[in-house]
Amino acid sequence: MRNPDPFKKESITVAYVIEQMRTRVGVDIEKCNTAGTEKRLVTDVNLHRPGIALAGYTELFTHERVQVLGNTECRFLMHMTKKGRQSAFAKLLEYDLPCIVLTDNNTLPESLLRAAEERGVPMFRTPVPTTAFMYQMRDFLEDQFALQLTLHGSLVDVYGIGLLLTGPSGIGKSEVALDLVERGHRLVADDVVIASKKAEGLLMGSGTELAQHFMEIRGLGIVDVRAMFGVRAIRHQKRIEVIVRMHKWDEDEEYTRIEMEDDSEPVLDVELPLVKLPIIPGKNVTVICEVIAMNHLLRHYGYDAAKVFKGRLSEQIKKGDGPAQPRRGIEWFEHDFE
Repeated sequence: MRNPDPFKKESITVAYVIEQMRTRVGVDIEKCNTAGTEKRLVTDVNLHRPGIALAGYTELFTHERVQVLGNTECRFLMHMTKKGRQSAFAKLLEYDLPCIVLTDNNTLPESLLRAAEERGVPMFRTPVPTTAFMYQMRDFLEDQFALQLTLHGSLVDVYGIGLLLTGPSGIGKSEVALDLVERGHRLVADDVVIASKKAEGLLMGSGTELAQHFMEIRGLGIVDVRAMFGVRAIRHQKRIEVIVRMHKWDEDEEYTRIEMEDDSEPVLDVELPLVKLPIIPGKNVTVICEVIAMNHLLRHYGYDAAKVFKGRLSEQIKKGDGPAQPRRGIEWFEHDFE
């Protein structure tokens, strides 16, 4: 379980890590000794291979990390004399280690397993190769230790782009999200969105276990999106890529026009594009949200409509080979008798 005290370093127990690695990640891992795992805490997302520490240099030994012994470390120990092996391993156990994992079906002599047990250090063994195991465990730990923030809004997957609809209560976020779902897009979360910083520049969003894919529509009540529209209308998580801020029209507010700089907003130190969307009667906000998603896709692939239009305008000005205003909007129409 997580450490509930916000003033202490975030931690999870070794028992929880191993159980989740087995059940959720699907890693085959077994215990090698009887040392307790409930009292041992993992506090670091990174892993460590203690080859240098086994060789005797411990000045920079990051002992607070999960220690992984692969082929190199195990064969190094087995090439030593029995006395040297016991001494090197005892030096390692002088530190407060969370646990030790033997990868790639490696084994160690029973004497070393007992030494770890006497020190209260749990040891585990897995058939998974070292590189693959470290990747899987690091990915799990990154998820567990990820910074999180609760946001008020609706998160919808629109054409593969995660749109976070925000704005004051009653502006119509849930209604727009429901309309997007009806048009074939996918709901991730409504009202409460949990944002998790998975990596630099990567923000993932999901709902809560309680709310799941229920929505509250004012004047209607609770709607179960999955039961009503099917499993293809929902997602359990999605990367948050664009913030769409809905608000009432304000004549004094500046809205995005040609040649204006794009707005952005930081969420957990991740800069996200921000689109300010004024709401007025008769405005088709759902279609605009679809256009926002498609425009973001175009920019991702290197096409910026504003820059293209600005370039055409600049070329027309540079030509300077005709009147400032054309005599006709279109000089020639093709025949069309439909």
